[in-house]
Formats: sequence, C-alpha cells, structure tokens
Amino acid sequence: MSWTDLAKNGRILVVDDAMENIQILHHALREEHDVLFALSGEKALEIANQQQPDLILLDAVMPGMDGYEVCAALRASPRARDIPVIFVTALTHPEDETRALEAGAVDFISKPFNVAVVRARVRTQLTVKRQADAMRELTLTDALTGVANRRSFNETIDSEWRRCMRAHVSLSVILMDIDHFKLYNDAYGHQAGDACLQQVSAAMKRCAMRPSDLLARYGGEEFVLLLPQEEQEGAERVARRILDEVSALHIEHRSSSVSHHVTVSMGSASMKPGPESSPELLIRSADTLLYQAKASGRNRYLAASF
Repeated sequence: MSWTDLAKNGRILVVDDAMENIQILHHALREEHDVLFALSGEKALEIANQQQPDLILLDAVMPGMDGYEVCAALRASPRARDIPVIFVTALTHPEDETRALEAGAVDFISKPFNVAVVRARVRTQLTVKRQADAMRELTLTDALTGVANRRSFNETIDSEWRRCMRAHVSLSVILMDIDHFKLYNDAYGHQAGDACLQQVSAAMKRCAMRPSDLLARYGGEEFVLLLPQEEQEGAERVARRILDEVSALHIEHRSSSVSHHVTVSMGSASMKPGPESSPELLIRSADTLLYQAKASGRNRYLAASF
C-alpha cells in the first residue's frame, strides 16, 4: 500500500516516552495507516498543530508534560482541538480512566494491550471522526457554490488573526462583488444566476492557490477571500488574477453598464494585527474600498494597507 493510501486510511500520531511501545504500535498499525511518533508531550503538540493527524494514541505518564496536560493543550488549540485522543497507558484504576475522559480523551486502553483490540478501536474512532468531519463540512460549506460559507469565514479569520498577530505578519482580505448581478438575474433568470455564481466562484478559487487561503461566499453575489501572511502587494496580484479569470469566462451580461460580460469589483485591505486593530476593522476597510471601486466605475479593484 502506498504512502498516499495509508494517509487516506488515517494519519496516527503515537506519543510515548518509551521507544519500545512506539515500535509495537507502529508495527501493529503501519499496514493500514500512516504512523507518526513523538517521545514527549511538547513534541506531540508541535506535530499535532503542524501535521494535524486524524487520531492520537497518547501515553498518560511521561516526564515533563504528561498525557493529561497534552490532552488539555490539544483541546485548547484551534488547529488540534478536533483530533480524537485515545489514552494507551499502564494506569489501570477506574479513576485514571475517568480523569482521561474528563481531559477530553475518547477512549482508554490499558497496557499491556492486545494488538487486535488497538486496531479495532483505532478503526472505530477514525470512522467516528470521518463522520463528524463530513457533518462539519456540511455546516461550513455554501450549498450552491461549494466554497466556504460565512460562518466558516468568521471562524477562520478569528484564528488566523491570532496566528498572524503572534507571528507579527500581515493579513489581507479581498471583498468581491459581481457587478449588476440583480440585473443579470432579471435578464437571464435565477437558474442562470445560480450557474453564474458557480462559475465565478470557481474562477475565484483558482486564484486562491495556497492551502491557507480561504474563499467564502459572504452573502448573495458577494464573496470574500482571506489571505493569511499576505501583504498588500501579494493581495493585489491575486486581485488582478481574479479580474483576468472572471473576464476569461465570457459570461454574457447585456444588462451591465460596465461590459457585455460578467465582471467583478473588489476591495482589498491589508493589515498587521495588533492591539489597536481587529478582524472587524479589516473587513470594514475592505468593504469601504469595494464601495469606492464600484463608485469609480466597477470591474476593478482598489487596495490599501492599514
């Protein structure tokens, strides 16, 4: 089985200070899963936040940061809080299991463990996680266009704002509006309008090329693109690509006063997060620029740093 197939079956992080235990679990799981390992709680948190495994097998008793502290830190991390944790430990008292579950674990396996039991419980928890991920995806996705919805955008900009603040880097937002979309709906009908939204959003998504970029439907014919760790110059390059991609669609729009084809207007705002600013201020700034772009003729973008 290839590495890609193993990753599809689930990436598992094994955390234990004893290499012997890691080797046993790796041998038991490697044929079906991509297995990572960490010898300390601190390293486990680093891997969990960077690589976001699908499941963590965690020892409770470790020097330094123990399993309970690791589990609590995972639950407090926006990037790792949804990763299920199974405690695999030599502790056997009922109160130890209770403490693990109260810390946020989904299961508890006592050492010495049965390999077949570990495999079965891993499969069960991965199935549960896939189902939960699918449900979450439905609640965070716009049903018509397939891009993120406003709720997803609001959650993401808050977490990216904090991350960019810690890293002392800029965050950019591009607000985009399809020009004279109401007139398009009136002229061509709502089914054509839906198809137009799908085509335009797909074109915009092609311009959001980094994994961290997020395109969301903000409401009606308005979209928003979140560009973490991007300054004004980079955001302008993306805006120019969007103008070109939408123009290349050649979607007829005879009712537009701008062009015979569908066009978009954009406001691009860039800001380095700090105590005197906020995500709301960044969005309002982009919205003001969008308004100015429409007032000055549409089918263009205006950009600024704040």
